[in-house]
Amino acid sequence: MPASSKRSQRRRINPQPASMASPSLSFSRSRSLPLLSRLRRNRSASALFLLCIFLLLYSTWRAFIASSQHHLFYTFDVVNEYPHDPNAFTQGLLYAGNDTLFESTGLYKRSSLREVHLQSGKVQAQFQMDGSLFGEGLTQLGERLYQVLWLKNEGVIYDRYNFTKNEKFTHEMRDGWGLATDGEILYGSDGSSSLYHLDPLTFRALKRVTVQYHDLEIINLNELEYINGEIWANIWMTDCIARISQKDGRVVGWILLHELREGLLKSGYQGFECLNGIAWDKEKNRLFVTGKLWPKLYEIKLRPIRGPLNAASNCEVSPAIYMGVFNRGQLMIYWRTIKTPNYVTDKQWRNQGLSQLGPWPPPWPRKI
Repeated sequence: MPASSKRSQRRRINPQPASMASPSLSFSRSRSLPLLSRLRRNRSASALFLLCIFLLLYSTWRAFIASSQHHLFYTFDVVNEYPHDPNAFTQGLLYAGNDTLFESTGLYKRSSLREVHLQSGKVQAQFQMDGSLFGEGLTQLGERLYQVLWLKNEGVIYDRYNFTKNEKFTHEMRDGWGLATDGEILYGSDGSSSLYHLDPLTFRALKRVTVQYHDLEIINLNELEYINGEIWANIWMTDCIARISQKDGRVVGWILLHELREGLLKSGYQGFECLNGIAWDKEKNRLFVTGKLWPKLYEIKLRPIRGPLNAASNCEVSPAIYMGVFNRGQLMIYWRTIKTPNYVTDKQWRNQGLSQLGPWPPPWPRKI
């Protein structure tokens, strides 16, 4: 048999499959390909994981920024100026539509309920209250006007079209300072840090929340206005309005109105008192503010202030101390948060014949 035939026969007798020709190479490929695939998958998973972490951190940061911006301070632009009776010691203010305002004024023997024309400032109707009563906050629910009284847990309900039709009511607040409504319940303040939720039929306190800015209680809540789910409150003897969550009493913003007072002073006006009076036109989204004995009422538009501000310094809401001053011949005893040269001492307290009101300092803000 030729040599070539023998070689051919050996190949036929002992054939070797192609897959077994290089066993080591085949095994290496089978191991390396899944490994590379797993590495690629792991890299993709790692990248996806890192992306998720980044997005989570970014969303957390954005939420923090949004939360911080929600506690913004606001300044304002004056849209319109209207005349206001400089003899009106404004304690309550509301807008009733058709360029009509209702206003409650204070001071003994001078307290009144008024209907005022916005454009002219003219008093269109007025009810002069008993000289022993000191008018305070005012709100409207339906066709009735509700007014609270200072140093009393009483108030007066008026027919909005006929002020002589009125009746008294009692409430569960310690004192009457501010009053507002969301159309369903009443919100009241008594000069403390408490915001009361009152039943408009029984005037019982359904709920009471403490108004706080971070960990600081905000006292001296004065005139109130309900605006878009918030209670806006003048803070007595400051140029600030606190925007308060009606649910839990958190202060979610501050409105700084110092420039209004400064503008009046620059215009030569004297003898006016603190900022007090907020009215909201919900149909046209107009905001009106004024003050006690102010000669003007302002329509303003808010704009946020960027940058860090301190409520304690800008709105004088640091922890309060008892202080008092003589103001237009009237001794004012009150919680105060800034320094004044006109302290009322214990000796002055006795000399003014005020000791019958109790020991110095008085147990709560007193306006004598």
